[in-house]
Amino acid sequence: MPPITSKAAAMLPCSLLLFFFLLLSSAAAAAIKLPLYRHLPAAAAASPSAAAAESTHHHHLSRLAAASLARAAHLKGGHGHAHAEPSSQAPAAVRTALYPHSYGGYAFSVSLGTPPQPLPVLLDTGSHLSWVPCTSSYQCRNCSSSPSAMSAMAVFHPKNSSSSRLVGCRNPACRWIHSKSPSTCGSTGNNGNGDVCPPYLVVYGSGSTSGLLISDTLRLSPSSSSSAPAPFRNFAIGCSIVSVHQPPSGLAGFGRGAPSVPSQLKVPKFSYCLLSRRFDDNSAVSGELVLGDAMVPAGKKKTTMQYVPLLNNAASKPPYSVYYYLALTGISVGGKPVNLPSRAFVPSSGGGAIIDSGTTFTYLDPTVFKPVAAAMESAVGGRYNRSRPVEDALGLRPCFALPPGPGGAMELPDLELKFKGGAVMRLPVENYFVAAGPAGGPAAGPVAICLAVVSDLPASGGDGAAAGPAIILGSFQQQNYHIEYDLGKERLGFRQQPCAPKS
Repeated sequence: MPPITSKAAAMLPCSLLLFFFLLLSSAAAAAIKLPLYRHLPAAAAASPSAAAAESTHHHHLSRLAAASLARAAHLKGGHGHAHAEPSSQAPAAVRTALYPHSYGGYAFSVSLGTPPQPLPVLLDTGSHLSWVPCTSSYQCRNCSSSPSAMSAMAVFHPKNSSSSRLVGCRNPACRWIHSKSPSTCGSTGNNGNGDVCPPYLVVYGSGSTSGLLISDTLRLSPSSSSSAPAPFRNFAIGCSIVSVHQPPSGLAGFGRGAPSVPSQLKVPKFSYCLLSRRFDDNSAVSGELVLGDAMVPAGKKKTTMQYVPLLNNAASKPPYSVYYYLALTGISVGGKPVNLPSRAFVPSSGGGAIIDSGTTFTYLDPTVFKPVAAAMESAVGGRYNRSRPVEDALGLRPCFALPPGPGGAMELPDLELKFKGGAVMRLPVENYFVAAGPAGGPAAGPVAICLAVVSDLPASGGDGAAAGPAIILGSFQQQNYHIEYDLGKERLGFRQQPCAPKS
């Protein structure tokens, strides 16, 4: 059969051309599902029994609240990052499972090196450098109280990978983590790109990690029913040798910037569906991460996606250029708009709203938190008593005591986030209230519910205003939402949907 020229193509019936177009489009957008993976935190693995875990329920929630505050302090203070424009070339969509765990984040699995070494990594939209525990000399200080859990930690061994290379000082990737001129690099070795890139140090809210930047082959392993995507060669990633107070896994940076996973893999769009916290550390169910266009399964109705413009920080420089700022225009409690300061909406070094997968409970700056908390109390209208002991134990507020008697129902006000263009995120009550056990002793059941939001204590003599975003939308508020990061169109989409059966 001779090739079809443009003139011949013009003679084809429109229906046949449409068929070819749809065939090519579906092939390009076909999603590839990766195997389901469950990532257990060391703290949970070390729990001696279910009863002990239940008795430490209060500690669990207070630890998540403290971790959320520490994370907010890191994002508000920030560290140097690079920026990259979205790529115009996109590979086929790739899907992988996400799992919640006691560190408040979600994890998926990758393989690194030749031959491939499987590794768990945490999804982090608030940073862009990926790193993994690396070498047989890897040390993780104050990371786990369980020696057995630490010994079972997945560690990458570069010496066992024939494709692993140290990134050179004159390699552009070195500039992702160092702003100094290549002439300042030391002479510790040579890998064809000049002297070895100096070690990195990444400081997080609750700890840090340090090591050397390497490049290697990254693989995403699909299920047996799907075809595997091509390996991603020369993927730049941190080989961490020392970490302090970090989870027993690596981290995948999905923020804006050249080192990020979407940027290196040339993916202009990614999305995820965060599993409900009810399934914490449950290996039977999972959420999903998609690299590329998310496909709607056959036979399922596609629900409407609402889109919000992604904004750039007015400073247009690190660290704020890495964050996904949202065009937030207001917050309503019980159907009534809350009077908030302008800094809640304007992206700058001291304001704006960002979305972050690595923060558990949403953070509100004191200038934003106080009017929101006051509106919540006003909407409750004195129907329920404040539970001060639970508030003091958790660090969350306001907390309301559950009514006495079995099956007591509570009437709680709606919480809505409103965005430019008319998009509204109406949060279900389980996304902004959390049930809490008694302040001490074994938990016989929840005794109060608390607003799942954290804030700083106002500075003495001030209003608590500080640098960095004023609002950080955390993963607890994102559960059972499909969240899409359309980097090509600079927008964020969302729709409420179950991320797992019965979730």
